[in-house]
Amino acid sequence: MFRSRTARTTLIFVGIALACLLFADIAITTQNPWEEMRRLGMGLITPDFTATTELGTAFIRTVAFAFTGVALGALGGFGLALIFSSRVVRTFCAFIRAIHEIFWGLILLQFFGFHPLTGVLAIAIPFSGIFAKVYSEILDEADPLPSRTLPGRTGILSRFLFARIPDAWPHLKTYTSYRLECGLRSSAILGFIGLPTLGFYLETSFSEGLYSEVGALLLLFYVLIATMRIWLRARLVPLYLAASPFLLGDGMPIMWGNVTRFFTEDIVPSPLRRGEGWDGFWPWLSDILMNEALPGIWNTVVLTQIALVLTGILALLAFPLVSRHFLGPKRRTGGHVLLVIARSTPEYMLAYILLQLWGPSMLPAVVALALHNGGIIGHLIGHMSSEVSLRQGAPSGFNRYSYEMLPRVYPPFLAFLFYRWEIIMRETAILGILGIYTLGFYVEGAIQDIRFDKAMVLILVTALLNIVVDMISRRVRGYLRLKTRPSCEA
Repeated sequence: MFRSRTARTTLIFVGIALACLLFADIAITTQNPWEEMRRLGMGLITPDFTATTELGTAFIRTVAFAFTGVALGALGGFGLALIFSSRVVRTFCAFIRAIHEIFWGLILLQFFGFHPLTGVLAIAIPFSGIFAKVYSEILDEADPLPSRTLPGRTGILSRFLFARIPDAWPHLKTYTSYRLECGLRSSAILGFIGLPTLGFYLETSFSEGLYSEVGALLLLFYVLIATMRIWLRARLVPLYLAASPFLLGDGMPIMWGNVTRFFTEDIVPSPLRRGEGWDGFWPWLSDILMNEALPGIWNTVVLTQIALVLTGILALLAFPLVSRHFLGPKRRTGGHVLLVIARSTPEYMLAYILLQLWGPSMLPAVVALALHNGGIIGHLIGHMSSEVSLRQGAPSGFNRYSYEMLPRVYPPFLAFLFYRWEIIMRETAILGILGIYTLGFYVEGAIQDIRFDKAMVLILVTALLNIVVDMISRRVRGYLRLKTRPSCEA
């Protein structure tokens, strides 16, 4: 077994993660973390839904931002998918999706301010790149037979609408629904940068020690995600889309002069702005790369590789909780609840909570990333394993897991895990905003110092790092001959 490509690759990544542990800041620095965890637990079982009159407004705006942003992203992504064969378009989409929604939000805040357009575009822009990639792959995989049965004089547009779209439509619809769940998570965490969604009130309640309010906000969010199949009916979607733009709130008026200044002055490198020319630009750029970008890249990679392997471990431990081959219906219900909580809690939100409980270090970020992504992969692999037919006389218990089920689900498990590698990297970078020394820490510092030119350089570095990881991930999946696009992931 250990001579196989899969085993060698697994051992290499585990070895890299163990090596990264030697350089990672893994510690609990608070004096009494268990007391804080007890208080949070009490808040979760004694939620106070009447503590703030803004709870309903935050809930509605979280949903409204998600629907509006995802709808615009899907529309833009579909248009880009039609011309995705162009290298320029593929590069553009890779770039915009490599920048996290929070980074887009921080950029847009500088010239739109706390306006609904900031939140909508912060979701729509990266989602357009994601939709373009996946929609293109879905359309490319559509059955060509219906198109061949059409009359020879049928136009290109008619062939597309009546032959390719009907075959691809179920997959397009399923994936768009999945991205809406992601949009709800993105909408919630945009509250941490000041937009009026659930994250804004969660941060406020946590900072004031109001754990019953925190419990109410979290439970409300979990119910929102867990009941999507109930309230997200096809006939109601047009109503949601029509109402959402009117439920975003008003915000501050846009100062268009700020928009112009941002592009013509703020992001222009300061040496060029001061007239120092390229002789001043290169030392300025070198200083940023050596003193901020490289340390940020190092910590981002270290944290990512540890979180990647821990995600895999948790996913392999979690998938039996929802598999019919290991538990009965009642126990699987409990497993589903645990995985819904894990995968529904955005990494940023979970890392914020754990930082308050454990203090500043990489540990909260690693655990947050692993729990969220492990919950997603565990859920997918668990459902996949339930569809596997066991051979006659298959063993039970641990032997069933080790010798019967694990060999069958391990290749698709690796495909999901490596597919999420880039996503884990994106999330790791933005967790720096919480005070962990990843790239986001230096981006946040540059924005606070009103040095947007430096912030843009660091954001570009973050995007390039994600693009490189995505390329490596593709090569690894190709080397292992894994399916390159899991059907419900991105």
